[in-house]
Amino acid sequence: MPDLRNKAGEPTGAIYGVVNMLRRLREDNNLHQGARLGAVVFDARGKTFRDDWYPEYKATRSSMPDDLAAQIEPIHAIVRAMGWPLLVIEGVEADDVIGTLATRANAQGDRAILVTGDKDLTQLVNSQTTWLNTMSRDGRQVERLDSAGVTEKFGVPPEQIIDYLSLVGDTVDNVPGVDKVGPKTAVKWLQQFGSLDAIVANADKITGAVGENLRKALDWLPMGRKLVTVVCDLDLSVQAGDLHKDLLLLEEDSVILQPLFERYGMRTFSRQAAEKNGSEKGSRALQAEAKTDDLFQAPIPPLPDLEYECISTFEHLQKWLQVVMQAQLTAVDTETTSLDPMTAQMVGISLSTSPGKAAYIPLAHVYPDAPDQLDREQVLEILRPWLEGDQYPKVGQNLKYDQHIFANHGVTLGGIVHDTLLQSYVIEAHRNHDMGSLAERHLLRPTIAYADVAGKGASQIGFEQVSIEKATQYSSEDAEVTMHLHQTLLPQVMADEGLARIYRDIEIPTALVLHKIERNGVLIDVQALLQQSQDLGTRLMALEREAYDLAGQPFNLNSPKQIGEIFFDRLKLPIIKKTPSGAPSTDEEVLEKLSEDYPLPKLLLQYRGLSKLKSTYTDKLPKMVNSRTGRVHTSYSQAVAITGRLASNDPNLQNIPIRTPEGRRVREAFIAPSGYQIMSADYSQIELRIMAHISEDESLLAAFANGEDVHRATAAEIFAIEREAVSSEQRRYAKVINFGLIYGMSVFGLANALSIERDAAKHYIDRYFTRYPGVAQYMATTRESAKAKGYVETVFGRRLWLPEINSPNGQRRQGAERAAINAPMQGTAADLIKLAMIQVQAWLEQERVKSKMIMQVHDELVLEVADDEVEIMRIQLPRIMAGVAQLKVPLLAEVGVGLNWDQAH
Repeated sequence: MPDLRNKAGEPTGAIYGVVNMLRRLREDNNLHQGARLGAVVFDARGKTFRDDWYPEYKATRSSMPDDLAAQIEPIHAIVRAMGWPLLVIEGVEADDVIGTLATRANAQGDRAILVTGDKDLTQLVNSQTTWLNTMSRDGRQVERLDSAGVTEKFGVPPEQIIDYLSLVGDTVDNVPGVDKVGPKTAVKWLQQFGSLDAIVANADKITGAVGENLRKALDWLPMGRKLVTVVCDLDLSVQAGDLHKDLLLLEEDSVILQPLFERYGMRTFSRQAAEKNGSEKGSRALQAEAKTDDLFQAPIPPLPDLEYECISTFEHLQKWLQVVMQAQLTAVDTETTSLDPMTAQMVGISLSTSPGKAAYIPLAHVYPDAPDQLDREQVLEILRPWLEGDQYPKVGQNLKYDQHIFANHGVTLGGIVHDTLLQSYVIEAHRNHDMGSLAERHLLRPTIAYADVAGKGASQIGFEQVSIEKATQYSSEDAEVTMHLHQTLLPQVMADEGLARIYRDIEIPTALVLHKIERNGVLIDVQALLQQSQDLGTRLMALEREAYDLAGQPFNLNSPKQIGEIFFDRLKLPIIKKTPSGAPSTDEEVLEKLSEDYPLPKLLLQYRGLSKLKSTYTDKLPKMVNSRTGRVHTSYSQAVAITGRLASNDPNLQNIPIRTPEGRRVREAFIAPSGYQIMSADYSQIELRIMAHISEDESLLAAFANGEDVHRATAAEIFAIEREAVSSEQRRYAKVINFGLIYGMSVFGLANALSIERDAAKHYIDRYFTRYPGVAQYMATTRESAKAKGYVETVFGRRLWLPEINSPNGQRRQGAERAAINAPMQGTAADLIKLAMIQVQAWLEQERVKSKMIMQVHDELVLEVADDEVEIMRIQLPRIMAGVAQLKVPLLAEVGVGLNWDQAH
């Protein structure tokens, strides 16, 4: 769980995780399968009988982290109040309690479900007992193992798990196995001989080093087997003498839970408990207090029985058309032939107007014996008034994609007012925002995975080949769950003024603008790129030959193993750091460091950069030209970066290097059509201006207000000289310091960046903060605020979460502290460029000009401008961008124009 905290700073992440898991177990019949009995079992403090058998048992385990230990007692109290019997029995382990309970349950004819991630307990699986892991790594798929499942997972059946563990050992519990014997060897031996006893009896027949190691372990193996065997006959007569009485699952005690939830910052859970108590006063007080400054889910709207309909007649379609035209809001989703928004064709449409109710319109399923379907063009014409009508509000999950699909069929989707992807992103940018994760997290609902209906890997089929029956369930669920999520997420967004502003005024309008930019696309000079590819290929071959000469032999320049052998075995270069496996690293950081003193690493960096440029851009871009438009169309992802920045994909237009001649040549291939020019506009020193605004440092504010060169002003301050006397080198130092410190750069980082001694770097930083005390104060207060809240905010109220800000891991915590300082600047810059996009697009449409936006890259907008509109755009574009917000310093946008992107930049 993330490092969650309540207002008092107490850790709450484990508490929240346990509450969520236990509620999910009680509410999801697929998990609990009608169970009426249950228990939550904890290890007690102190030693157990295994410590008497083997004093080194669990000796290598580190002690429980303080933050986790502090949550154990609250968890115990909450578990009991949630109606779960709690067992903590001294002198024995939780595993043995679980084993005893499961065995007794089986003896009474009851089935048992072991809810755990501990593989040791798979030894208890049988025809009446299953093993269930609700905390699998991907966060969505629950892992349930019966006897066949255990055999498939481990290679041996449950009755051989004890023997298997005896051979491989258990490093977590410090139980040695047979040296060098891993899972494969253990499975092989057990399949060959049948049991550990048989393996021991035939130990002299096993050859090689593993056989020798087995013979060395023969005296130990009985103890090892004893340690890994779950004891199933404990005397639990005091704690659970009668399972059907002592382990009965009870209703939650909301009177006890409400103050516990309130104390530990779980406002939604607390509000639910207060409402259940019938305490109107308490409920109203909690509702008034409740904001969305925690990570906890809103009340889940009750879900009735699911009603998913398949629309196969025009009469049925007309009935649903009337439903959606009268609805206050409709969730809409499309199923398609591919994920490419510009080329994908529509296979079907799903609609939902309320949780639990949805319909699917199959349009283009093509598989043997597929039933007749409504004609796609006729359906779209019938639905067109509703689809295109702005008066009919719509919600979707990543609705920008569906906009493209409708546009591919000549329909301009109107009435887009909500998007659950963006709602989730605004509330908790650091989490996953796919529909499955959202449903699991906020609705406690499992959803049908795409692989469940279409398969996966090489055997995956297109959605058009999925049966209509399966498609109806899958696609109807998409629309219906989207509506369910919307009813849960929107109240959280609207409860906070800042989040509401970000969602309503920035993210939703930005999505509409991005759709236009993506469809506009950008024209590229294919022949120029093909020539560049050829030139890069020639240059790479020359670098290869040069590398061979420096190494003294040929080698694969793309092989870390061969590079390592050349560097460290042949050339004896210093080892900078090692990989997790212990081998000397040859990653980019190592190459950068070695390139300061050695020519071969420097050449390899060159080679890697040019090779990536060739494979990612000059080779790939010509193949990505859309055959219909003749242009390249990137896709912008809004819900990726925690800071609010956009991400560009397929192709990624944001990573084309600008500092190398080869990178700039790639930008030369982004061209304007005849009668147009490329115009680029970006904000000048935007993050420094935002720092001045947020920190309110008088010197910085004055420098920007007076239109001064801020880097020169900083150099004059830290070198204690007149501004006219600042040299170009001193200004460079000041620029590194200015930008470095807003990224939280340390003394060590600055020393490396400027290639100076640490003492000198510390001196510069000290002088900087002496001259700019407002910046120093901002950094100190921001760190403290981030630690208390778990997030920082942009000027406009965007919430930038920092899950590691209170991490016990020093390196992660320091990284989060650096991010806390920079995130408000980066995030505010992201908000500003989005506002600029919105306002520029509004002006373009209002003035009905021919010019159009074709790209957004970091703090830059790129437009295709008609020749006769260049002058007006030169004036209006920077004016609009500078006027999107009023900060304490003036915003400044600079414009460039040319026949290609490089010339305009």
